[in-house]
Amino acid sequence: MSRLVADASALVSLGIVAGKAPDPLAMCLARYDVVVPTAVVEELREIASYDDTHGHAATTVLNHTDKFGTRSVDLDADFPLDDGENAAVTLSNEIGAALFLCDEFNQLGLIHASLADTRLVTTPTMLSVLVQTEHLSGADARTLLEEISDARSWGENSYVQRARTLLEETD
Repeated sequence: MSRLVADASALVSLGIVAGKAPDPLAMCLARYDVVVPTAVVEELREIASYDDTHGHAATTVLNHTDKFGTRSVDLDADFPLDDGENAAVTLSNEIGAALFLCDEFNQLGLIHASLADTRLVTTPTMLSVLVQTEHLSGADARTLLEEISDARSWGENSYVQRARTLLEETD
């Protein structure tokens, strides 16, 4: 089973549609050995304190902590992103994770450059992988991406628009 490290942004994205059929959070937890840094769990707890879509999504993810591992890591004092991304990149490199799941679209270049041998994937990319491996239909992936996109205000994001276009070609 491939190891996947996730940061809070992507987990919240998956948490938005968790519990629905099909459930991409459940699929990821079943298909991958998911590990998150304790800093990400702390971020999820902070987000969960809000009574909004993101808070409910973070709570949903926290309700699944028995299905993923957590590890503490030392933060890189020079890393220019928040503690969650910092810890997740560090953890990915320390454990040689196959995948790093992150939705920090404005910083993907920096995150990608900071990863040693780990493939950077976003939620739209993960949905595409689930389609390619026949765990999810193209139509379901597009519906999930639309729901996540609406909740996360990704409507004008060019990366998400491109992912949407690619998913339209899957059927």
